[in-house]
Amino acid sequence: MATADATTSSAASKAEQDALRASTFHRLHPKVYLERFLAEKVRPDGRELDEWRDVSLNVGSISIADGSALVRLGDTTIVCGVKLEIAEPELDSPEDGFLVPNLDLPAICSPKFKPGPPTEEAQALSNRLNDILVASGVISTKSLCIEPGKAVWVLYVDATCINYDGNAFDATLLPMLAALTNTTSPKANYDPETGRTVCSRKERIPLSVHSLPVSTSFGLFDSTHVLADPTSFEEPLLDTTISVTVEENGGLISVTQVGLGLIGNQDVLARCIAAAKERRLVIGRQVLNT
Repeated sequence: MATADATTSSAASKAEQDALRASTFHRLHPKVYLERFLAEKVRPDGRELDEWRDVSLNVGSISIADGSALVRLGDTTIVCGVKLEIAEPELDSPEDGFLVPNLDLPAICSPKFKPGPPTEEAQALSNRLNDILVASGVISTKSLCIEPGKAVWVLYVDATCINYDGNAFDATLLPMLAALTNTTSPKANYDPETGRTVCSRKERIPLSVHSLPVSTSFGLFDSTHVLADPTSFEEPLLDTTISVTVEENGGLISVTQVGLGLIGNQDVLARCIAAAKERRLVIGRQVLNT
């Protein structure tokens, strides 16, 4: 009995030592660590090179928001809330309201981010999200008009990452879309005599969402391996990242490359676009119900 216990203890100790050595090698030589996995056609988290992480969506998760959603893409978790305000329109666009998306990457979500003002990465991602929402016509700004030249709705679409494990762009676009479909605005009427807008406390109107684009991102490693849905460990090691955004009917909205690495092989880009269109069908059925 004592011999069996000693053998078990020795095996456990060896396993702990092996795990410690692997963890140390992982930190000190991340590129070589990843290369050894890719040589076996697998990734450190056990996925194949073209395999996606699981996605889950919870809509209406913030009761005080006008619309909200929470998405988990693997371990990356993003919560999004929509708040409405009334403002005066621009003079040259008297019938257009405003859509203001923003992503916050706080220090609490990852050691990668520090406390303080928004990081450059968060600002760049917010700008890219805005470009996609505008280019795809998710919300018609004219539908946000209450009274031309007098009052329009401003939609603040604020997303916060509460756990970061890579691919924040894809993981943020999904809850933003879901939160917008979940958003309702109070019925509003402009009174020309008082110059004020009066909102109903009981009657609310759903937003008219015209499009639900889905972004699919890929990482190019060592100019040879294309990794779908890169993690936070893989991202710093990539030559470049490609994000392909596709609408419901399979139409291509945008292809964005981030990073200094250049794609000389058009077959790689074609493969990414084809995979993104297939992924849009899966996300549409399983997550967005489209």
